[in-house]
Amino acid sequence: MKTLVKLEIVRTLRNRKFMFFTIVYPSALFLLIAGSTDAHDQVPGTRLSMPLYYMVAMASFGALTAGLMGNGERIAKEREGGWTRQLRLTPLPGRGYVAAKIAVGAVATLPSIVIVFVVAAVAKGVRLDALWEWPALTAAIWAGSLVFAALGVAIGYLASGDAVRPLTMIIYFGLSILGGLWMPTTSYPDWLRNIGDYLPTHAYTALGQAIELGGAPHAKDVALLIGYLAVFAGGAAWLYRKDTRKA
Repeated sequence: MKTLVKLEIVRTLRNRKFMFFTIVYPSALFLLIAGSTDAHDQVPGTRLSMPLYYMVAMASFGALTAGLMGNGERIAKEREGGWTRQLRLTPLPGRGYVAAKIAVGAVATLPSIVIVFVVAAVAKGVRLDALWEWPALTAAIWAGSLVFAALGVAIGYLASGDAVRPLTMIIYFGLSILGGLWMPTTSYPDWLRNIGDYLPTHAYTALGQAIELGGAPHAKDVALLIGYLAVFAGGAAWLYRKDTRKA
């Protein structure tokens, strides 16, 4: 499994298109969306300024991009190309393959998070009340990215090579918009906000927002993310075994 993880990390770092959309794109969106705002512009219904809100939102968006775009399409292509069939001839167990893909997705997420934070601090002067909040914020968003890495693996085994991209894009934009990554959900109608409250992206950004306000993540958000991780990882493992039986 260690060998596979190293191989996957090298492959990911060499993919310039993927690295652009994972690392550069979220930072560029932060500057585009939060560029005209300042610390005096508050998000309605919260105690967060616009730059603080979008710093966490775009860091989370980068993690979502890495998890879905990275794992989903790559796995679907590997299945069609026969790579996963070759891996089944090795001693690598199915859970090892799934765990390796999730781990690589998390590794690819970390640079995106850090760069968004650096851009926010340098370009918009974003500051947190306490020094400990920066590493805590990084750790929370990075740990939460495992949920979307697992979802990406599940999508890669759920869809064929032709269907994986449209399916991924629907989930990608749906989670981004309804979860409040592109705009605060406080501006949504009540029925739409109620749906968004139970999506993994909403709970994910809530982790960082709680830390930005100087507190600890809410138990509900942590529980939701753990539940989604169990469902997505379990689904990915089941789909992998199902794909193995077909091979």
